[in-house]
Amino acid sequence: MSVFLLNESIGFPDPHLAEKDGLLAAGGDVGPQRLLDAYTQGIFPWSSEGEPVLWWCPSPRMVLFPEELHIGRSLAKAIRREQGKLQLTMDQDFAGVMRGCAETPRPGQDGTWITSELLAGMTELHRRGIVHSVEAWAAGELVAGLYGLALGSVFCGESMFTRRPNASKIAFVALVRQLQRWGFTMIDCQQETEHMRRFGGSTVDLDTFLEQLRRGVATPWRSGSWSFDAAEATDRAQVGDAGRPGAA
Repeated sequence: MSVFLLNESIGFPDPHLAEKDGLLAAGGDVGPQRLLDAYTQGIFPWSSEGEPVLWWCPSPRMVLFPEELHIGRSLAKAIRREQGKLQLTMDQDFAGVMRGCAETPRPGQDGTWITSELLAGMTELHRRGIVHSVEAWAAGELVAGLYGLALGSVFCGESMFTRRPNASKIAFVALVRQLQRWGFTMIDCQQETEHMRRFGGSTVDLDTFLEQLRRGVATPWRSGSWSFDAAEATDRAQVGDAGRPGAA
């Protein structure tokens, strides 16, 4: 097993050199520039508090092409049931979404991979309009959310949480629809999961993924604060009121 060691002056190796489990490198920092360098090359961090930063690039890679979004019958019923009960927003409570993702227990995981250093790096990228959050509210309370990075026409999904059945799934559906309207070409799901496969996710080989990523990163970036557009606001399937609770 050969894992590359990084420091402040050493950049990332070729993603094709990752181990079979996807582990590529260890060390370095998770500051905003390092994170941008990583994600634009198809690499992401995943480690625990107090451990060296571990960098991954699994192959094959699970992705979701927005036009291939699949909504199962049970989720479609849940969307209709929650109509008018859930309110969805973008970039209105990034800190709350990060806390929710960090504090939600994960099967098979001890603690969280969202370390204080990673939180600081992602928060700075959010300030720069590159990392975005989606929030789901019920009666003014944040009940679900997700976040990720927007790199040109590629959205790198990071994490989600929910405190209300189906709320995070409904938020994800609304996000994918919005990304499709904006011309996004691919959502990087990072790891293969049955959860993402139910939404229409599929695996592609590393070369295909990296080429799609390269093309996406080369397109204009939609930076700044995000919000659902009027078209999404009419898809009440859908999403409920797109305005933040209590907003004028």
